[in-house]
Amino acid sequence: MNTPDKSASNEQVKKTVRAGYAAIATGQGSCCGGGGCCGQPDPIRLAEAVGYDAESLANLPDGANMGLSCGNPIAIAALQEGQTVLDLGSGGGFDVFQAGEKVKASGRVIGVDMTSEMLAKARENTEQYRQRTCLDNVEFRLGEIEHLPVSDNSVDVVLSNCVINLSPDKPQVWREVFRVLKPGGKVSVSDLALLQPLPDRLQEMAAALVGCVVGAALVEETRVMLEKAGFTSIVLTPKPDYVRNMQDWNDPLYKQIAEALPKGREMADYVVSLDIEAKK
Repeated sequence: MNTPDKSASNEQVKKTVRAGYAAIATGQGSCCGGGGCCGQPDPIRLAEAVGYDAESLANLPDGANMGLSCGNPIAIAALQEGQTVLDLGSGGGFDVFQAGEKVKASGRVIGVDMTSEMLAKARENTEQYRQRTCLDNVEFRLGEIEHLPVSDNSVDVVLSNCVINLSPDKPQVWREVFRVLKPGGKVSVSDLALLQPLPDRLQEMAAALVGCVVGAALVEETRVMLEKAGFTSIVLTPKPDYVRNMQDWNDPLYKQIAEALPKGREMADYVVSLDIEAKK
């Protein structure tokens, strides 16, 4: 694919994703009629299944949890008071608000999202967060994760939850993450990844793309992208239970994909939730 064609294709992917997540933010539908990265019908159940504790979930602003997680980057990060944290694809503020409580008044959490409807929802939720916690340490910025509206060497920890797999230019995302991190800063990300390439038939399923599956990279490709961006101390931990849970809950998206797989194969043979840890 030549450069103009690739650029046009990338922009179409972003347009599709933006429209899908705008629908979730405004309550006008879901991006693919399914769950997982596309929005779980029971957000609390999903969040608890991927490791969030009931107390943290209860303290969140109403509507911040939209069932868009595929892991728990907050747990991976072990955040400390006073840190500056950046959340890629922050949505309604689900991880931002939880991180804000951990870094306390001396810390700062920045959420970046390319969907204006999500940004509006997060900013509405911020007032409730301030009232519940007495903290004024979070903000939300409109921007693409391939071009972060954040200064060089300014962030201690970068979080992301089931978002980087949606990007059509993942190497650029990791270069941007490396740019904004302080020396010694770290990445704590939960994402969807592939253990092996998906069958061709699934590559053509637009619903799966918006639902985070077709856009996912191979686990080892992720390692190579991190290394090329300059990261060290890379730890990749596949977690197939997330995908099995989605199947057990008869999630429409995962059921649709499972039915398209070759006989004798299951989703977890291809797709996993991947914990990504690395340092600058």
